[in-house]
Amino acid sequence: MHRREFITLLGGAAAWPLAARAQQPAMPVVGFLGGVSPTDTTRAFRQGLRETGYVEGENVAIEYRWAENQRDRLPALAADLARRKVRVILAMEGDDVVLAAKSATATIPIFFLTSSDPVSRGLVASIARPGGNVTGINFVSAELVGKRLEILRELVPAAVRVAVVVNPATPGATEATLRDVHPAAQALGLQIEVFNANTSQEIDSAFTKFATQRPDALFVANSAFLTSRRIQLVHLATRHAIPAVYHGRHYVDVGGLMSYGANLLDAWRQSGVYMGRILKGAKPADLPVIQSSKFELVINHQTARTLGLTVPPALLARADEVIE
Repeated sequence: MHRREFITLLGGAAAWPLAARAQQPAMPVVGFLGGVSPTDTTRAFRQGLRETGYVEGENVAIEYRWAENQRDRLPALAADLARRKVRVILAMEGDDVVLAAKSATATIPIFFLTSSDPVSRGLVASIARPGGNVTGINFVSAELVGKRLEILRELVPAAVRVAVVVNPATPGATEATLRDVHPAAQALGLQIEVFNANTSQEIDSAFTKFATQRPDALFVANSAFLTSRRIQLVHLATRHAIPAVYHGRHYVDVGGLMSYGANLLDAWRQSGVYMGRILKGAKPADLPVIQSSKFELVINHQTARTLGLTVPPALLARADEVIE
């Protein structure tokens, strides 16, 4: 064999692996758009993806974009994901996140997680047939407002004045909470006073007012920002000795008194499963919005004792989990 032929043969052999790699399909990319900051719920999301055969870093990539509670950044972050031509966008932590994604693209599938009514908020056409490029999970958190107040009254039967902390930056969830909390409170003989909080300083300010106004109990509304500040909220509630009820167990896990709401970890796992179906070709228009069906009552018995509260045996018996 001549030297030139030998070199040509080597060059062709070296090119085979490159050609083979070039023919392999590109790894699909999921765009993750959040209104606040990273949370531990993303582990449950990745678990759901694994159940459909997708593992981050192996056969799927995830591009994370967090607004860090600067809501005006959402349109630019959503547009960036759309420019990168991700296969699907997961929009969480507020209806404004979903609307930003919808404004950025009418073709890339969008999956949302919301606690407000997705139809009235204009996210989908209907629950059964979402239409367009959007579907998701509804935590139905707002509809549970009355139930949370009932449980709070059961634990603190002498309560009359209840402070309600809401985040005005998430109007959908806040409006739903305020719509339901007033009639529920009236039916229970409770007086409601609403406090807005969209920064850590505003949370501190609310509790400074509690120190002089002395509400009998506290109701913290569903909000991605408030959830991100749950350690601050729980610490202040304990320091001011105010019994509080929350919408999710992640508050109770860090010392909060009690929560009643959707099982968020299960909802996040379901979102991963739906995401896997979309990656495999399912169309959002054909995927009904999931309505959360798993709800849990979690009580931190240790916090109750710290606050000098005796949890009624009937309430303990109904609890899905009691943290000692």
